[in-house]
Amino acid sequence: MQDRHTARVAIVTGGAQGIGRAIAARLIEDDFEVVIVDLKGSADAAQDLGEHALGHDADVSDAEQVQAMTEAVLARYGRIDVLINNAGIYTSLAKRPFDQIPPNEWRRVFEVNVEGVWHCCRMVAPTMREAKAGVIVNIASAAVAKGNPMLLQYVASKGAVLAMTRVLARELGESGVRVNTVSPGFTLSDGVMATAGQRESQLAGSRDARAMHEDLQPGDIAGAVAYLVRPEARMMTGQNLTVDGGMTMN
Repeated sequence: MQDRHTARVAIVTGGAQGIGRAIAARLIEDDFEVVIVDLKGSADAAQDLGEHALGHDADVSDAEQVQAMTEAVLARYGRIDVLINNAGIYTSLAKRPFDQIPPNEWRRVFEVNVEGVWHCCRMVAPTMREAKAGVIVNIASAAVAKGNPMLLQYVASKGAVLAMTRVLARELGESGVRVNTVSPGFTLSDGVMATAGQRESQLAGSRDARAMHEDLQPGDIAGAVAYLVRPEARMMTGQNLTVDGGMTMN
C-alpha cells in the first residue's frame, strides 16, 4: 500500500451521495486522499468514508466558492492529482417538451452541469500544469448519444461536457494532463432510488434495452473512473467511456 503521506489527492464534486460517493469510496480503496465537494453533506459523507476523506461544502456554479475550495485543498495537501467533475442536476428535473422548459431552470442546469465543470477545471489546471501531471474525468451521460426526449436542458448540458472534454484534452495534453469523460446510463443512484416507485417502467425499459439485462449500480461507474485515473491509462485522453450495459454501442 502507498504511503499516505505521498498519496495522490483527488477531488470529487457531487461526492456526498450516489455515483459521486461510489467514486470517492473507490478512490480511497485505491490509496487516494479524497476531498468530497457537495452543496451539503460533504462532511458527513467524509466521516462515513473514514480518515482518508475530507468534506468541503461548495456550490460548483459559484467561481469564488470553487476557488476557496481549491485553495483549501492545496493548503492541506499541497497537491491536486485528480479532479472528478460529477456534480450535476438531473433527478430533480421534470420531463417536459423543450418549449415548456422554464428559462430559469435551463440556466440553472447549465450553471451547474457546464459552468461548474469549467470553474473546477480552470481552478485546478495551474497546479496540474506546474506538476506536469494530472487527470480530469468529467461525468456526462449516455443520454447524449441516444438523444433522450423531454430533457433537452439536461442532455444539452451533458453534450457540452463531452465537447469541453475534447478541447481541454487538446489544451492540457502538452502539460501531461489527461482529460476524459465517463457517460453513465440510467444508474441506481440515491436520487433515482428515492423516486424508484415512480420509475419502475423506466427501470424495466432500461434493463430490457441493454445487451446485459441488469441494473446499473454506482459502483459500475466508479470502476470506469478508477481505470481512467490509473497510470495504465496514460495514453487515454479526449475519450468518452460509455457505461450503460450495452444500450448504446460505439
